[in-house]
Amino acid sequence: MELKDLDRQQTKILLALSGGVDSTAAALLLMEQGYQVVACTFKTRYTSEKNLQSAVDLARNLGIEHHLLDYDEVFDREIVSYFKEEYLAGRTPNPCVLCNKQIKFGQLLQEADKLGCAYIATGHYARIFRHEYLQRAKDEHKDQTYFLWRLDSDQIKRILFPLGDMTKPEVRNYLSSKGYATMAQQSESQDICFIKDDYRTFLQLPEQKGDYVDKSGKVVGHHIGYANYTIGQRKGLGIALGTPAFVTRIDAENNVVELGAHDDLNTKSVRLRDVVFRGDSAKPVMAQIRYRSKPTPAYYDNGTLLFDENVWAVTPGQSAVIYQDDLLVGGGIIEG
Repeated sequence: MELKDLDRQQTKILLALSGGVDSTAAALLLMEQGYQVVACTFKTRYTSEKNLQSAVDLARNLGIEHHLLDYDEVFDREIVSYFKEEYLAGRTPNPCVLCNKQIKFGQLLQEADKLGCAYIATGHYARIFRHEYLQRAKDEHKDQTYFLWRLDSDQIKRILFPLGDMTKPEVRNYLSSKGYATMAQQSESQDICFIKDDYRTFLQLPEQKGDYVDKSGKVVGHHIGYANYTIGQRKGLGIALGTPAFVTRIDAENNVVELGAHDDLNTKSVRLRDVVFRGDSAKPVMAQIRYRSKPTPAYYDNGTLLFDENVWAVTPGQSAVIYQDDLLVGGGIIEG
């Protein structure tokens, strides 16, 4: 979304600036288009000093106002605690989805109001349709709308996505053309910003031996604690049953992990909670049960996705995101 040319010089945009490839390109594009850009950088205990300094230096080089925002307490309370609680409940969370709603866009809009900015902008690969719907990015390999399904219409109306109509290679080439050739070659950042190694290490899980069972409930071995496993996991089980075994169910209350065959994880029906749906339930949808999964034809019916074909390893705690054409029309958290 862009404003009319006559409006731009009078419009302040608050940009989330990390100092990386995408946010730098977003800043340059907005400035080229004539907007008044104000930048802010979120700081938590998980943010490296190097990254913070990169953002500070970049804002100085661009000659734009810059604010460091300390969100350590709210981030730990709202996002990290949620992440831990979900794993301890036997679910596999997607903290980026909640963070986008609560922190990256929710808090950013509050700061925009304080600073007199009419809009906010980020370096996400997404587009906005008619100021109302999120739309998939031009670059289907980088599209990030999956992580944004919890944004509401009031938030969407105030967001700009400068990179939505560009591919990642185009963004890198654009940066190079603007004198940022070294930055343009930077590698991608990791999805979960506070996990530097393995989530099990981060959670500091104590060994809590429990039972592996088969579909009938028969004990077939022992594991080191249910929170170390996720639905569909095959490697790292520490057990040999003679045939390939996959985690098919996690019972946190009893510290039981059920194992089964690959096809035991197939299903055509997925129940959701915390649902947002703004589409036409009479028409088919395309749904993704995880970020990297293939969009699959389905119908949405009152909190349930009914798929035309089997989907594999549906995982409680993850997001199922719903599209009609290339518009994001809903989503929900997968129930166990």
